[in-house]
Amino acid sequence: MLVTISGPPGSGKSTAAASLAEAFQLDHISGGDIFRELAAERGMTPVEFNELAEDDEAIDRDLDRRLRAIATDEDDVLLESRLAGWLAAEHADIRVWLHAPFEVRCERIADREDKPVAQVREETRRREVSEGKRYEEYYNIDISDLTIYDISYNTARWSPEGVFGMITTAVDSYDPDSDEGKEPVESVVYDF
Repeated sequence: MLVTISGPPGSGKSTAAASLAEAFQLDHISGGDIFRELAAERGMTPVEFNELAEDDEAIDRDLDRRLRAIATDEDDVLLESRLAGWLAAEHADIRVWLHAPFEVRCERIADREDKPVAQVREETRRREVSEGKRYEEYYNIDISDLTIYDISYNTARWSPEGVFGMITTAVDSYDPDSDEGKEPVESVVYDF
């Protein structure tokens, strides 16, 4: 089984993904963790590394190529990244999008990273604009198009345990034999 968890920064992707991977004994692959490690190796913040990626497309393409290869070649994986649903495409059994209002997400990030909320607001805006431009330019992906996702939850409405419970119910209930068809992922250019 391949499950993808996608969403903007601070939406609860990592929290949900870790719990789901453990519950279903799936390997948890986090694109965000890989990206943050690459940034730290260069002595940069994720925001700075994001901006560098605007000028050096090899950064995104390398990460996305790795995530796409995992989605196409491996089984029993939970793939977590902003583009996980798009990169896994037809290989994913279930594609989940998590989101929350901008202010809620900024407060979560500020708590997690021990930064002032005002700073996080600015960094998050810059990051989201930067990423959106690159996804469109590189792969013809409109990150605001949620039609490819099977499930979408506003994580500000439920506790992490509640979100986990709802996704768990969906995964437990999934039966490939009764699946009448997932939304196709079309017009993406997988040019890595």
